Amino acid sequence: MKKILLAVVFGVASLSSINTQAQVSVNINIGSQPQWGPAGYDHVDYYYLPDIDTYYNVPNKQYIYLNNGNWVFNNSLPSRYRNYDLYNSYKVVINSPKPYLSHKVHVKEYSKYKGYKGKQRVIRDSRSIRQSKPAGNKNKYREAKGNSKSREGKGNGKHGNGSGNNGKH
Repeated sequence: MKKILLAVVFGVASLSSINTQAQVSVNINIGSQPQWGPAGYDHVDYYYLPDIDTYYNVPNKQYIYLNNGNWVFNNSLPSRYRNYDLYNSYKVVINSPKPYLSHKVHVKEYSKYKGYKGKQRVIRDSRSIRQSKPAGNKNKYREAKGNSKSREGKGNGKHGNGSGNNGKH
C-alpha cells in the first residue's frame, strides 16, 4: 500500500513539475517613430495626417496617399506638399492594419482636425524635455518629466489622436 501511495505521489509530483511556457510579445517601436510623431506612444503602426489626407506607415517609413483614385506608397510626400510642416501639424495614431482601406471613416472622424492650431507635443520636443533638467527649479522639471511619461491615446489600442482621449474631444 505504501508503494502505491508513494508511486501516486511521485507521479503527481512529476506531472506538476512539467514546465509550461508562456509566450508574451511586447511590441515597442519608439525608436522607429519619426521625430515629428506625437509623443507618448510606445507603439505606432500608422499616423493619419488630416490636413493632407495622408497616412504614414511607421514600420515601413512610407507615406500613403491618393493619386488619381489610387493609393500610392512612397518614401516621401508628393511635391504638392513640399512646404507641409510635419512638426506643427496634427497627427492621429492608428494601430490597425491598412487603415487607408477605412479612409472614408477616418475622413469623417478626423476632418475636424484639419487646420487644427492646438499644439501637439512631438517626439523631438518631448525627448529634449526629459533629457534637460533645468537648474534650480525642480518643480518645473517634475511637471515636465511627469508629462513626458503620460500615455496618450489609452483605450482599445486601435486609434488615438495624441491628445490623450482617443480622438474624442
